[in-house]
Amino acid sequence: MKKRTIWTIASIMGFSFLALLFLQLKYIQEMVDMKKEQFDESVNRALYQASRNLELNETLRYLEKDVNETERRAFKKDSLGTRTGKLDGSIQQSHQYSVTGKDGTIYSSFELKTITTKPSQMPKAMILHTDKNSISEASKSLQEIVKNRYIYQKALLDEVVYSILYSASDKPLKERVNFKLLDQDLKAELMNNGINIPYHFTVCTQDGREVYRCPEYSDEGEEFTYSQVLFRNDPQSKMGVVKIHFPDMSAYIFSSVRFMIPSVAFTIVLLVTFIFTIFIIFRQKRYTEIKNDFINNMTHELKTPIASISLAAQMMNDESVTKSPTMMKHLGQVINDESKRLRFLVEKVLQMSMFDRKKAVFKKKRLDLNEMVENIANSFTLRVEHTGGKIYTEIEAIDSTIYVDEMHFQNVINNLLDNAVKYRKPDQPVDIYLRTWNDDEHLYLSVRDTGLGLKKDNLKKVFDKFYRVHTGNRHDVKGFGLGLAYVKKIVMLHHGDISIESELGKGTKFTIKLPVIKD
Repeated sequence: MKKRTIWTIASIMGFSFLALLFLQLKYIQEMVDMKKEQFDESVNRALYQASRNLELNETLRYLEKDVNETERRAFKKDSLGTRTGKLDGSIQQSHQYSVTGKDGTIYSSFELKTITTKPSQMPKAMILHTDKNSISEASKSLQEIVKNRYIYQKALLDEVVYSILYSASDKPLKERVNFKLLDQDLKAELMNNGINIPYHFTVCTQDGREVYRCPEYSDEGEEFTYSQVLFRNDPQSKMGVVKIHFPDMSAYIFSSVRFMIPSVAFTIVLLVTFIFTIFIIFRQKRYTEIKNDFINNMTHELKTPIASISLAAQMMNDESVTKSPTMMKHLGQVINDESKRLRFLVEKVLQMSMFDRKKAVFKKKRLDLNEMVENIANSFTLRVEHTGGKIYTEIEAIDSTIYVDEMHFQNVINNLLDNAVKYRKPDQPVDIYLRTWNDDEHLYLSVRDTGLGLKKDNLKKVFDKFYRVHTGNRHDVKGFGLGLAYVKKIVMLHHGDISIESELGKGTKFTIKLPVIKD
């Protein structure tokens, strides 16, 4: 129940942390997307305005260039201005105006007539009488002059527009675009739209031929390129395209969410701390369970030899029991054997403690693995045959020299063989197969049996200290769960590796891999 409660609390807190982290990341993503949309819109608006400025600048250049020439052709003073006199002393002036193009086409023409009367020749009464009429006629004359001037200026602009349409688009793109001025316009328009970061741009023709590339151009950030058509009212083949990209665009976009990074970092730290805390709690709980199992198992294991020694001592001290030499020898042997067993169990625990504190000292020397395997197999044969089985050896290793501590490595093989006998099928013989072989770099030893085998869930834990495969309420298999932990520790300290393969009901196979010692 307690474990289930811990899992429930951990799940709720873990889900809460993950939900909080998800919401923060989602918020950051939405902010980045929104900033990217604003950036795209601002850049496109700046590009459009810069392209429009480019067209306006081209029109202005043509105006400045053509106005003077057109004015010189438009006004022909000698042939167009005449002055005639009248009998009453007034002077009639006639001015002819016309606007002609470079090819001689007349766009507009008009005649302006004015009548001037000398004041000295006009009667005083006449002057006074005609004041109002003169003012009205002067006003009409001025309106006519303004109107005619407007017509003239409009015709002048028309000529400039025709010139741009029929001559400007025939020029190469690099002659029509002032690249320095375009760069200034781009920078100014981008700043007007709130973008003040470095950029690189190129100008290309409509078919992709590059006409201009800005100084210090680089490809960084080119995957996000913005483009704008230049001279979009020209024929398609005469249009240009300006392309711009920003090397620091990502940093600019994410600068808007920089304030969220500490929040996300703290959330991740809290989540990692929580996971680590839960891991520590469960590991501590597992260690507590292992410790309790070890204490219970050790108590059970130690009670057997203690009980045997105690019983033998009581029989020796009991005067009612007839003590023959044979019985005394038997009781002495029991006490001796159980004392050895008790000492072996205590030493096994102390031995693992020494390895944990790294105080064990190896006495390494060169040995022949093939010979060691054959000797151990011969000495273990009787125990295997007692179960009705048999031990087989397959010596295939050629380079069989190893550099190990003889006693500890013999204990490794003996532990594996001992496990094969202990974990055999009830009331069935067990066969054990020892095999050695090697490749160019490693020497291998395998120990395979036909015993009970293990479930896949147990394979990951068999080398853990104090771990024993659960067999229900059966206590027929003795031990502390230290044998395979000791085996792995010794193999690892000899720069080797050990692996296990097992199938429930078919047996288990241990494979030891050691480095080859070459002369």
